[in-house]
Amino acid sequence: MTKIRPHIRWLIHKDFPSVLAIENASFEFCWCEEDFIRCLRQRNCIGMVAEFDEQVIGYMIYELHKQGLHILNFAVHPAMRHLGVGSAMVQKLISKLSAGRRTRIMLEVREGNLEAQLFFKAQGFQAVRVLKDFYLETPEDAYLFQYSYEGNHLEPVQVNRITRLQ
Repeated sequence: MTKIRPHIRWLIHKDFPSVLAIENASFEFCWCEEDFIRCLRQRNCIGMVAEFDEQVIGYMIYELHKQGLHILNFAVHPAMRHLGVGSAMVQKLISKLSAGRRTRIMLEVREGNLEAQLFFKAQGFQAVRVLKDFYLETPEDAYLFQYSYEGNHLEPVQVNRITRLQ
C-alpha cells in the first residue's frame, strides 16, 4: 500500500463531526462530544487531528505531564489505516520528547484490542504493566504501553515482557 503524508494540526471545534465519526467507527465504547470537550477544557490536555485532502482522517488527545505525555484517545479512520497516518501522529508526539524534560509517552490499550497493541509495538512502545479491571464499562484489563526517550536519540525502552502485574 502507498503511504500518505497527512498534515497534523490542532483540533478545532469544526473538527468534532469528523472526530466523532472516526470515534464511532473505531471503538465499541465511544467517547461522546461532551467527553472530548470536558477533556480538552483541561489545561494540560491537547487535541490534534491528521488531515489529508482537507478531510480529517485521524485524531489524538493527550495530556502533558512534567515527565511525559499520556495518550488518552487515538484513532485513524478505518478506511485510512495502514497508510502511515497513525505512524505520523506518533512521530509528532515523539518529536515532543527530550532528555531534559519529557522523556516518555504512556497509554493504556484494551486487552482485546490486538490491532492497537501491534500498532504501538511497531512504533517502539513496550507493554510494561497489566492494569486489572481498568475499564468501568467492562471487566476488561488494559496493557500499559510506554515509549521512552533514551540518550541523544530515540529508542524504544528495552523491556521484553510485562514486568509487573497489578
